Amino acid sequence: MAKVVETTLRGPEAYGLARRVLDEMEAAGVWPTPVNFELWLHHLGEPEGALGQEIRRILAAGEPFTEAVSDMLAAEYLPRGRLSEEIRDAGRVLDRELTSVATAIARAHKNQSEYGQVLAGAATDMAGAAASPEGLRTVVDGLTVATRKVQKQNADLEKRLDASTREVARLREHLEQVRRDAMTDALTNLANRKAFDEHLDACVEAAHRDGRDLVLAVVDIDHFKRFNDTWGHQTGDQVIRYVASVLGRLARTPRMAARYGGEEFAVIFPNEDSAAVEAALEDARTEIASRSLRRRSTDDELGAVTISAGHARLARGETPAALLGRADEALYASKHAGRNRVTCAEAARKAAA
Repeated sequence: MAKVVETTLRGPEAYGLARRVLDEMEAAGVWPTPVNFELWLHHLGEPEGALGQEIRRILAAGEPFTEAVSDMLAAEYLPRGRLSEEIRDAGRVLDRELTSVATAIARAHKNQSEYGQVLAGAATDMAGAAASPEGLRTVVDGLTVATRKVQKQNADLEKRLDASTREVARLREHLEQVRRDAMTDALTNLANRKAFDEHLDACVEAAHRDGRDLVLAVVDIDHFKRFNDTWGHQTGDQVIRYVASVLGRLARTPRMAARYGGEEFAVIFPNEDSAAVEAALEDARTEIASRSLRRRSTDDELGAVTISAGHARLARGETPAALLGRADEALYASKHAGRNRVTCAEAARKAAA
């Protein structure tokens, strides 16, 4: 995650930084959209960070800095900052709505109090005007006017509360979408690393609590660097999306697939044993390897894509980090054994014993 650049600059200092960012973008041939400006600001703030390295790689390869690339980088490296801004905006809207409702309720309370005083006064007037029909008519007319006034004020309050309820519901829906976006990898539409970490923690806790099986698989695209070096970043993205689509179909609820980082994925299998997971991963591996991809822009044949996978079953008292470590070891065992295969951590350990 790129380090957040300080935004407390003022006057000439802020102008100088903005001018430098725009100059750098112009030199790189990057269109100065708000998203690109934010990316470059973080890039210049921490040039050796992950975002800076990725931007330099893209520029060195001569790949076009398209809107899709910008969106991918923003989703990968800037989600927390965007989420924070969305939350701040939502907080301002909510504060405005609550203030409006509080004002309306206070006004209604005042009106009810005044109406109570009118009723008390009317009771006194009616007692004094009991022998005078004209006096009674005057009191009743006054009560009618006061009652209509209160009815209108109550109707206005009801409309205000109804409108506020709809606005808060809309706000809640918007924040839920923001939360989903912050948990989703923009390139593949799978869960991102943050969502995966949180879900794995919850699944491990539930498995220990309920005494149920839990298997974690780690999947990596074989020779992915070759695709990027040969065909470019956009074609590499095409390969990643293809593999992600297969894993996404594999990981129907309650399973969960995530883009763990780069060309690596992770799949969580709650309440399933190693044999079932092995079979599912083999099906995915076979499907991916059976298809020959073509480059969309030129229709050049890319050849077959293969994956390597490793999976591990949660042991009693094991932490999420330890489970992930064993799944990673099984993945590397698949790599070392020639790639395009699935390795079970427990089976590999028994074979090595």
